[in-house]
Amino acid sequence: MLRGVYATFTGPLPRESRVAAALLYAGPAALVSHRTAAELWGMCPESPGPVHVTVPYQCSAISQPPLVVVHRSRAYRHIATDGQPPLTSRADTALDMAVAEPTARDAQLILTELLTTRRVAVERVRERLVDRPPRRYKRALEQAVARVRAGVQSMLEELYAVDVEMAHGLPAATRQAPFQVDGHTLFEDAVYDHLGIGLTVRLDGRSHLEPDVALRDRRRDNAAELAGRSRLVFGWRELNTRPCTAAFEVAAVLHRYGWQGPLRRCPKCPVQNP
Repeated sequence: MLRGVYATFTGPLPRESRVAAALLYAGPAALVSHRTAAELWGMCPESPGPVHVTVPYQCSAISQPPLVVVHRSRAYRHIATDGQPPLTSRADTALDMAVAEPTARDAQLILTELLTTRRVAVERVRERLVDRPPRRYKRALEQAVARVRAGVQSMLEELYAVDVEMAHGLPAATRQAPFQVDGHTLFEDAVYDHLGIGLTVRLDGRSHLEPDVALRDRRRDNAAELAGRSRLVFGWRELNTRPCTAAFEVAAVLHRYGWQGPLRRCPKCPVQNP
């Protein structure tokens, strides 16, 4: 299979055998890491790609494409967890996944997805950013963690916070604001009451297509109307493909109620307002 590593059976090699072979090849100090560790932690689906392992700097093992990718870490002793197979911790795995992305924005999005789907604890990642600063994207990843701690609970909310609010100079909303509807406490994704403006921005993901959730949304809409609140609703398609349009609409409502701030145009903005 690899230099000094042999399979004792014939036929296709299952993923478990490939992982075991990579660890044997890389030496007794090797850890499963990066995407392969993420697969074992349940953070992402299994892939047919190479097995990623991390070793100390003095280790002589080198990558053997397409079977093994070898990474080196000076923080090796601080990233391991006990278990079989040995692998990097959840928080370190999440940061390794993010740092491997091609851009800082991609790194933010993948980290936000892992944090908001509860696959890794946000406080643990925050601690690791201090104890083990990543080789790149440190500031961008700190910003993503800060937004999750401030109330961002999905990648859709991350898109709204960054590509709509921040990119266009809009004031930051209050996240996860509680409201009473039919005797129950429900939480709105973004509100601007701290500015004295009764505007609710609802961000509808896939779960909002479910009958019970759709009913809850209708009841929230009715309660907001009775309370004299303005409402804007956006989904993944709008924010992913036309965040500037969403920004113009939010700004229009904010200006209607007295917000004096200018709307900043981002690089994605069209020449003319939509």
